[in-house]
Amino acid sequence: MLSSYTLVLCYAFEFVRFVVELGMCMYILVFELKLLNVYLESTMYVYRNVLSDPQKRAVYDQYGEEGLKGQVPPPGAGGFSGMSTDGGSTTFRFNPRNADDIFSEFFGFQSPFGGMGDMGGSRGGPGGHFPRSMFGEDIFSQFRGAGGGEGSASMPPRKAAAIERALPCSLEDLYKGTTKKMKISRDATDATGRPTTVEEILTIEIKPGWKKGTKITFPEKGNEQRGVIPSDLVFIVDEKPHAVFKRDGNDLVITQKVSLAEALTGYTTQITTLDGRSLTIPITSVISPTYEEVVKGEGMPIPKEPSKKGNLRVKFNIKFPTRLTSEQKTGMKRLLTSS
Repeated sequence: MLSSYTLVLCYAFEFVRFVVELGMCMYILVFELKLLNVYLESTMYVYRNVLSDPQKRAVYDQYGEEGLKGQVPPPGAGGFSGMSTDGGSTTFRFNPRNADDIFSEFFGFQSPFGGMGDMGGSRGGPGGHFPRSMFGEDIFSQFRGAGGGEGSASMPPRKAAAIERALPCSLEDLYKGTTKKMKISRDATDATGRPTTVEEILTIEIKPGWKKGTKITFPEKGNEQRGVIPSDLVFIVDEKPHAVFKRDGNDLVITQKVSLAEALTGYTTQITTLDGRSLTIPITSVISPTYEEVVKGEGMPIPKEPSKKGNLRVKFNIKFPTRLTSEQKTGMKRLLTSS
């Protein structure tokens, strides 16, 4: 059995280990907060002094931080050593401090938390047994490099919601097909990054047989915004009411008024089609209130089968007499009874 002295030593050892681990955690937390502060300072610098200035912004977009430091860019990128404004030479400095240097300044010795498991390159020199950062070469490299520097990465831009607009079409347009031109204007940015308005004419080919609700999409024709993919512009076919015909799927429906005598004895109708042809349709059957005369192949074109069309359906509205004489009633009764 362990003595009381031994137990006390064990408890003391566990307590010391707990304190050391807690201290290391606090150590790391303070260090990372310091890193966050450096990154925020760098970001605010870029926002206040670079992105708000069109000239500096153009340099930053093209050359990244190296351009703002006035350094010559890599071969093939074109020479750059500052910019000239108002006849004078101005070199823009953007020098975010290294996190390990800040650690040394803050704690008085080199960071021991660099790259566990050989996650990044070592610094070299005396005491340089650890890489630069426990998170890799540079924890903030992914937030930099607007000019596409090594190790740069960014969140993929989101796409703006589609913009939908109605496209009114007559039944004749949808029967024969047509071309419509739509003028649009949208916000954009020019080569220097300044906002501008762009006007454009869009051509829409309406195919024969298209139906209400058909969508025509023009990709990325919406307003341009920084960090956002422009929205798609979507036109939705809307069918205008027609004075004569109604559409029912691929069929065309027309209603003709006939008298009771025509309904009983026969009727011939003349119909002008949507493409201007004249159809003569004889009705030899007795026309009842629910009767339909079907003319095959005279309806709307079928988009997936251009050589085929729906049907023309002729409905009838029978006009009954408001009064009959006694002789007419007797005669009608005799005729209908004998049949």
